[in-house]
Amino acid sequence: MSLDYCAPLRDMRFVIDEWIGAPEWWCGVPGWADLDAATAHQVLEEAARFVMERIAPLNAGGDLAGCRFENGELTLPEGFRASYRDYVEAGWPTLALDAGHGGQGLPYLLDVALQEMLAGANHAWLMSPGLTHGAAACLIAHGSADLRATWLPKIASGEWLTTMCLTEPQAGSDLSLLRARATPDAAHDGYRIDGNKIFITGGDHDLTENIVHLVLARLPDAPAGSKGLSLFIVPKWLEDGAAGRVRNGVHCEGIEKKMGLKASPTCSMRFEQALGWLVGEPHRGLASMFVMMNAARLQVAMQGIGHAHSAWQRAQAYAAQRVQMRAVSAPPDYAGEPGQPAPIAFHPAMRRTLLDLRAVVEGERAIGYWIGHWLDVAARHAQAREREAAARLASLLTPVAKAFFTANGFAAASDALQVFGGYGYIHEYGIEQTVRDSRVAMLYEGTNEIQAIDLLVRKVLADRGETLRALLDHMRTEAQQCGAVALAQPLGARLGALADEVGRVSGGLLRASSQDAELPYRVAGDYLALLGWLLLGFAWARAMRLACGASADDPFYAEKRATAQYFFDYPLAAFDYRLRLIEAGCQAPLPHV
Repeated sequence: MSLDYCAPLRDMRFVIDEWIGAPEWWCGVPGWADLDAATAHQVLEEAARFVMERIAPLNAGGDLAGCRFENGELTLPEGFRASYRDYVEAGWPTLALDAGHGGQGLPYLLDVALQEMLAGANHAWLMSPGLTHGAAACLIAHGSADLRATWLPKIASGEWLTTMCLTEPQAGSDLSLLRARATPDAAHDGYRIDGNKIFITGGDHDLTENIVHLVLARLPDAPAGSKGLSLFIVPKWLEDGAAGRVRNGVHCEGIEKKMGLKASPTCSMRFEQALGWLVGEPHRGLASMFVMMNAARLQVAMQGIGHAHSAWQRAQAYAAQRVQMRAVSAPPDYAGEPGQPAPIAFHPAMRRTLLDLRAVVEGERAIGYWIGHWLDVAARHAQAREREAAARLASLLTPVAKAFFTANGFAAASDALQVFGGYGYIHEYGIEQTVRDSRVAMLYEGTNEIQAIDLLVRKVLADRGETLRALLDHMRTEAQQCGAVALAQPLGARLGALADEVGRVSGGLLRASSQDAELPYRVAGDYLALLGWLLLGFAWARAMRLACGASADDPFYAEKRATAQYFFDYPLAAFDYRLRLIEAGCQAPLPHV
């Protein structure tokens, strides 16, 4: 029995090649015409090899050792620095970065797959380089030519790591309460930053020679509220000509003792007359920062998938070997003695759990990669109208993925622990660490409640359901295609009915919200989950259709067909549960507590 992380390469290939059909689309994209499925497979195989050999083995030991903060110096667990150096030298941070900015120029879809592998293998290790892509995108979109020339090469390559400094003790989700200040420094053509930030991932460490902080602060003439925030780039170390490196006014004052991710430093930071430079326009810092935050939110969604996959994989391996009690039934090919104790994977309660885990993680993988593909379409499609439509669709789907996938990642870890029984509560089996590490993904980069409000209020209601209707059209098209395949036809019909239900309830919310201002806020969480289950229904209906066209004897496709049918028979019942809760929210206002 091996509980070591193993990358799901076969399912990744299925999603990329067949479910999305990405290689076929790449052929028509300038710069990607020579990128075929075989090349993409090679990239994924090399990524999997690196992750399984260099990153996964550090997970358990890093959790036990944690980070050390002594005499103002922060040290990560043994092996982290060397493996990160190898990660940079292999070029993994630049995988999807445009070639014009020093990257490899490969599809973002492949980077999404890499992020899933890293999160599933060692979430704490991923935390430090996790913001590299978003920071580079922020500078490319909003940085001046001078800023890009000075900072982008070393940030994009991973030679220098970055942080995102938003949260302050009095300001969590409400950024309008931020107090950090920035005053002009004409002598350096920059600004002096003063203030305190908390919960800063990688605020200090020993992985790179420099750390570049992206900090939200207020200029002296800033208006009140979140519209008065500006964004600044503030390095830990400054280059000072003949004097060499000079320490900037950036100080780590301590690290948090956390429930999980113990090998990732979460820092309290003090900025004291720290020299920085403005990114983007004054008082438009949130617009600049959101480029970074949106990239981070999809990465967090992939963390949810990574946790769920790792949990399912561990539980599946353990259940196949753990022998307890006589099984009521066993597979036809089981060679064990009748009436003797059997692997717990044969027991119905455990089968249900293992099937639930597989159905959720493989369905979410399809949707998560689909979002990554839409981001590629938004960046590379030849027609502006198609790029805009793809960007809107990705924007709609991102909060669903972030909240739905991370909630399911934590639930999957908890359910998988149950498969282990008492052994699951012990560190050596690894699953208790997954439970602890997965919980924070529901909190950072905007809590899941904030994601739900963003989805319903700022995305669906704000454009009166226009982008949602485009999404539902994809569901209905798939439902029609399933109609031509016998085994997939019932699933397609159900998918079409679900899409109609979402359209109906969304229209009702659009009308009722004008009379009840609190309504969208009290049903937002259930509405996001409703869309999440619809998306998984879409994922499995398409998977069934594709699997029915493959070899009937291929075990991979046989498993796909069985899991697709199981998903529609069992887990999809959660759609009706969420629908009932939304209807209750429309009829019954919440009492005050």
